[in-house]
Amino acid sequence: MVKPAEIKKEGVFFATLRILLGLVFIFSSFVKGIDPLGTAYRVEDYLDAYGWYSLWHFSLFLSILLITVEFVLGVALLFKFRARAASFGALLLMTFFTVITYYDAKYNMVPDCGCFGDAIKLSNQGTFYKNIILIVLAILVFAGSRRMKRSLPFWLQNILLIMVASLYVFFIFYNYNHLPMIDFREWKEGKDMKAANQDAIKTFVIYKNKETGETKEFESPNYPWNDSVWMSQWEFVDQRIDRSAVEIKHHLIIMDESGSDYTDEIINNPAYQFMLISWDLDQADVEGMAKAARLYKDVEKQGGDFVLVTASAPETIKKYKDVYGIDYPYYFADDIELKAMIRSNPGLILMHNGVVMEKWHFNDFPETIEQAEEEAEE
Repeated sequence: MVKPAEIKKEGVFFATLRILLGLVFIFSSFVKGIDPLGTAYRVEDYLDAYGWYSLWHFSLFLSILLITVEFVLGVALLFKFRARAASFGALLLMTFFTVITYYDAKYNMVPDCGCFGDAIKLSNQGTFYKNIILIVLAILVFAGSRRMKRSLPFWLQNILLIMVASLYVFFIFYNYNHLPMIDFREWKEGKDMKAANQDAIKTFVIYKNKETGETKEFESPNYPWNDSVWMSQWEFVDQRIDRSAVEIKHHLIIMDESGSDYTDEIINNPAYQFMLISWDLDQADVEGMAKAARLYKDVEKQGGDFVLVTASAPETIKKYKDVYGIDYPYYFADDIELKAMIRSNPGLILMHNGVVMEKWHFNDFPETIEQAEEEAEE
């Protein structure tokens, strides 16, 4: 730990700035490290925005490198390890972030910078103003870095920072090979995804006068449907459904091959509903799809419901139908929504009456329906 005498020599003002900047770096990298795949998606957004398509396949590596550097700098600032180098590194990193977010704020190049992962959402303008404050802090910390002295030798500080980086990378890969330890997304376990205030849905009918062509709109059933004279003079034209007062908790739309909407039927299933999620079957883990096929056989025996929801084309599904044993019903949804639902390809979600009961990475798929229900009840 930093000794009081060292803080006194540094000065309370500079020590406060250093600690504050270090904590922000640690928090920012921690919430991004919880969801490395989501961070990689943000990097992809930036690569697309700047036209750096050749780097797109390195998005995961770049995201891990960036947030690891951010975390190590945060720890170094907090404990005054290699203080001069750490403060200079923090200034360079904040300069990079500030320039990037300036263009975001001006041109809205990406919808979400992901600076704090999905834990804290900021607008592009808010992110830029936040970075202005942080770069001022970084400048002041760098200006006072000569005051930061540690009694530990440099070689020991280097070893400690290497250990910190190694542990953090392990933390990242644990979250990558399973699901994020903390789920900041909409489809978190225990959340009820049914639309709230369903009673507020209003249906309006439109009728046209057969003689004058005049049209009138009525809220159903508040129109003279039982007046035979009126009904002989007016004819039904169209209807309109107003869902503006309904609270929608997700943006997912699940359709079959013909375009029919099965979202409510699947999400609000009163039985236990397994949803196998794969936004791209070409990139899906082979063993994960094989595990899903074995689980489906057990679910089918027990009379449960099991569906595949994918963004792949019907031709792609048919290509893999025998390979992956896709005997279960399949539906289609937007790939962005599927990526947001679960950070795994494939991933498995167990729903019950609109509630997310459990989620699994393909490395952790249950073998039987009993195992799945036991894990959901824990």
